[in-house]
Amino acid sequence: MSSTDPLPTLLLVDGHAYAYRAFYAIRSLNSPDGSPTNAIYGFVKMLQKMENILRPTHRLVLWDRGLAAERMAELPEYKQQRAPTPEDLERQFPQIESWLEAAGIAAWSHPETEADDWIGTYARRAEAQGWRTVVASSDKDFMQLVSDRVGLFNPNDKVEKVWTAAEVVAKTGVRPEQVVDWLSLIGDAVDNIPGVPGVGSKTATQLLQKYDSIESLMGRLAEVKSESQRTNLQASADSLLRNRRLISLRTDLVGGPDLQALRIESPDAVRRERLGTMYRKWGFRSLLSELGLPWEASGQGTLL
Repeated sequence: MSSTDPLPTLLLVDGHAYAYRAFYAIRSLNSPDGSPTNAIYGFVKMLQKMENILRPTHRLVLWDRGLAAERMAELPEYKQQRAPTPEDLERQFPQIESWLEAAGIAAWSHPETEADDWIGTYARRAEAQGWRTVVASSDKDFMQLVSDRVGLFNPNDKVEKVWTAAEVVAKTGVRPEQVVDWLSLIGDAVDNIPGVPGVGSKTATQLLQKYDSIESLMGRLAEVKSESQRTNLQASADSLLRNRRLISLRTDLVGGPDLQALRIESPDAVRRERLGTMYRKWGFRSLLSELGLPWEASGQGTLL
């Protein structure tokens, strides 16, 4: 996905995931007035780094705005084990969103909708147009989206390469189109989705390599040699179907900005001044220098 590639490349960023990552990556950073800025600074630098590596032509940051009602109806415990957002991080979300707006970086969210589903929707929209897409996230759910035109950029991968189907198979032992079934079998502790008792990732991989899908597996259950596995799979028949509905990403949501509106443009003079005002307020001297603007703010603080 080089800068000379004629095909548009869309970068889809899981906003909350990267804000959290930035918050914990930089443990202490404050503006001259003492307000926390570690998540803001980390988010800006992470986005810059990704764009330098991936060279996308278009980009969109997606935010969570609550949990999907249909998933909560299926499983009231869905994602309910997660700890509350740290107060210092919560305070920085509006400022990150203000920075995105000032920088001319498109962002989108919708009430009671998860960013994951919008990412799935935009990946398929871009794919339908013949574009390439890179999803920036460490969430294993996104492996189900991988195709010839959709890749993953995992921030936990030190190699800093875009994952293709080959990496998905290397990681899980199953193809991208089998990932939903694989996760349905093993469950997802992060999302509080229980799997089949006694079926871990290795067993799930073996079952899908042999039977290809949950439907085929359940139809040929008598062939499973382990009695305990047969019993547990049979007892989990309904929950497996539920898990598939919970884990399958929506790719047909309606709304959001048009793909063409997501083109990356260098900030003009007005945007540069708006960003400069923010950087002075937050004490981000190095980012201000990158814009070629002078440091004019008074007061002391951590200057980066």
